[in-house]
Amino acid sequence: MVKFSRELEAQLIPEWKDAFVNYRQLKKHVKKIKLSILHSPAPLMPSNASSGDQDDRRFGFSVFDVVRTVAARFSPVAFRGHRECSLPANEDSVGEMELVQSRQEEEIGFFNTLETELEKVNNFYMAKESEFCERGEVLSKQLQILVDLKQILEEHYRRRHKKRLSASADSSTQAAFLSRLSSSSFSDGASVAEEPISEGTASPLSEEVIAALERNGISFVGSARSKAKKGMKPKAATMRIDIPATTPGKTISAISSMVWEDLVNGARKDGGVGGGGDYINRRKIQCAEKMIRGAFVELYRGLGLLKTFSSLNIVAFTKILKKYDKVSKKQESGCYLKKVKRSHFVSSDRVVKLVDEVECIFTKHFASNDRKKAMKFLRPNQPKESHVVTFFVGLFTGSFVTLFSVYAILAHMSGIFSSTSEPGYMETVYPVFSMFALLSLHIFLYGCNIFLWNGSRINHNFIFEFNPNTALKYRDAFLICTSFMTTVVGAMVIHLILRSSNFAPPLVDAIPATLLVIFVGTLIYPFNIFYRSTRYCLLRVMRNIIFSPFYKVLMVDFFMADQMTSQIPLLRYMEFTSCYFMAAAFKIHPYETCTNSKNYKLLAYIISFLPYYCRAMQCARRYIEEGHDLNHLANAGKYVSAMLAAAVRLKYAVNPTPLWLSAVIITSTLATFYQLYWDFVKDWGLLNLCSTNLFLRDDLILKNKCIYYFSMFFNFVLRLAWIETVLQLNLGPVEHRLIDFLLASVEIIRRGHWNFYRLENEHLNNAGKFRAIKAVPLPFRDMD
Repeated sequence: MVKFSRELEAQLIPEWKDAFVNYRQLKKHVKKIKLSILHSPAPLMPSNASSGDQDDRRFGFSVFDVVRTVAARFSPVAFRGHRECSLPANEDSVGEMELVQSRQEEEIGFFNTLETELEKVNNFYMAKESEFCERGEVLSKQLQILVDLKQILEEHYRRRHKKRLSASADSSTQAAFLSRLSSSSFSDGASVAEEPISEGTASPLSEEVIAALERNGISFVGSARSKAKKGMKPKAATMRIDIPATTPGKTISAISSMVWEDLVNGARKDGGVGGGGDYINRRKIQCAEKMIRGAFVELYRGLGLLKTFSSLNIVAFTKILKKYDKVSKKQESGCYLKKVKRSHFVSSDRVVKLVDEVECIFTKHFASNDRKKAMKFLRPNQPKESHVVTFFVGLFTGSFVTLFSVYAILAHMSGIFSSTSEPGYMETVYPVFSMFALLSLHIFLYGCNIFLWNGSRINHNFIFEFNPNTALKYRDAFLICTSFMTTVVGAMVIHLILRSSNFAPPLVDAIPATLLVIFVGTLIYPFNIFYRSTRYCLLRVMRNIIFSPFYKVLMVDFFMADQMTSQIPLLRYMEFTSCYFMAAAFKIHPYETCTNSKNYKLLAYIISFLPYYCRAMQCARRYIEEGHDLNHLANAGKYVSAMLAAAVRLKYAVNPTPLWLSAVIITSTLATFYQLYWDFVKDWGLLNLCSTNLFLRDDLILKNKCIYYFSMFFNFVLRLAWIETVLQLNLGPVEHRLIDFLLASVEIIRRGHWNFYRLENEHLNNAGKFRAIKAVPLPFRDMD
């Protein structure tokens, strides 16, 4: 049975952590009361007291009576009792009074803390409840504006088509067309995409449109109605729907829309056809509807979190009061529980009513009155764990071990690791397979991270904003890794067998290419099999990283970008693999072509800098968006220093002179200490000189503090892998390739080790300033 304290830690909302009842502190108070009771002497009973009176004065029989008896026997108070003949009686009375007074003080402190915690929980709940209710009112207002606008535009298009039909068609054709329009689904809750006007068309805002929107609180600066009220000359009204530029497409669309609207309004102001008026683009209406729908989903999610907050705190108060009753042998929890249940966070039903209202509104306007469909958006079900996945993980693991053993034996027998005068196996095919091996290692370590996060009750899905219904679990990650590595090693065995059997080189060399095609095809496979949501999420995150200045940076984006900075050898292998397959189909010495050309070396420079550049651009975007926080600029400086150190090391590899060696040592040392400081202090939150835990932080998830010290040392050692480039060891081509692969694997292991503490610090301290409830922007804005 899981202790409630652990269950509370697993379910609490990280951003609201300080608002929850401090269950640990209250347990400490109860423990102190228990210790004071154990150290208190038993009350003196007169010799003529009856057994019934003695039973009445006892606390009650308990299995801990023996422990109390032994503790009382060997306690200082007991020794004073044995020396009763030599000590004055008033000293015993004073000691007993001090113990009783200490116990009373502990109980008073317990109830004072309990009262403080109850007030804290109550105030937070009332503040959040008021905030969500206000948000619900704003959303209802926005939705009503959208519905009125869609209805008025529908009427406008109906009248316009009616006029066209009356001028060109007979009465029967008009009746049929109007009947089709009246049966159209362009009504309350219908999708704007079903509106029969072509893309990009616009409609002028009439007086009735402005009147309907003004009824809902939208005022138009410069509108004919407002000018008429003030006795001013009427001018064309201006209505803009605010669509946030969170993607490059929306940014370009916003700029082009503004230019187009300015041109159209300017042409009409100059006497163009159609007179004055405002124009609403159909795509803006679609975006507005999606924004309002997303805001309702986020509001519903926030209400669910607030209900969880309330229920967890009720259970916490109940548990701690029962513990107090059990220790003190009193029955005082009932009275205080009545006070807890009368508190606002328990007795209020505003959240429950608002939840019902959101469900009804969402079902009506965004799910075509289909409640089951609405609940899929509002309350997605989490899939159950399947033992089939575990079975296949074991199956592929056994297959991988078997195939790898076969490969090692065949490789030793065929002597492929011996260097020859021509580009051999280690120089051509081995980098191709190394790329897949490094990728599999990273997936395996991510599965280990998920397993450790779950075991430590770190809510990684919440921090990454993953959908619990489709989020990858550690068994799934292990299944992907083992199946992928089994396929890779199987391809290596087949390639080695065919190569040793003197098959045609084109047939043999097509095996790595086939493996690459299978991998890319699986990644972009459109059908909903083999973790499509995860694959598409990966592609979406990679797109956001590559175009990082144009996308809003989320936690998962910069976390994945950090992983890419540890995958530079993998990117270099990908560069070689692409060149290897494109260089005249393996015929004209592809290895020399891909390693000696200037374009290849220039591309190697770019690939080495690209992950650091993308990460620096993410820091710059966050600096602009989050109130010019200098920490983001300092973080960007870390990646700039890494870029500089990588550039100097690449230059030293080409021109190994003492001057460039000195530059490598200086730049790499500075970058390493910069990175170590950021790892320990910023990303892990350690090295806090004021912490109760020496050189750590106050809140730790792992109980054994030695693990943190070992992890810091381990991270420090693995950060020094760049020293190998300075040593310039005289190794053969085989040993050189193996050392490169080993160092690349070590860096991936360091990154997987870093991931756990990065998310632990995020879970405890909200280092990335993530929010329990996302602030979804709304399209219609007051223009007063």
